[in-house]
Amino acid sequence: MRWGLKLNPETIKSLIEQGLPGAGVQVSGDDGVHFEATVVSEVFAGKLPLARHRMVYATLGERMGGEIHALALKTLTPAEAGQG
Repeated sequence: MRWGLKLNPETIKSLIEQGLPGAGVQVSGDDGVHFEATVVSEVFAGKLPLARHRMVYATLGERMGGEIHALALKTLTPAEAGQG
């Protein structure tokens, strides 16, 4: 792990998009360790919020709890986001 390396919202957005192809991802956070993300993906259909969050955390791997101290998540299907 690269302790002390600050991530930026664009890097986190890219990691989530790589792990959940086709997802719409928005990430914000100014201090390099605390972030907020909204992830819209069809793969969330029929899944409870905890399962959805675990899917997003899996895209970030060891960075969660490491470089990323906190990630507030909003996970939606396209229909829930008003896109479908």
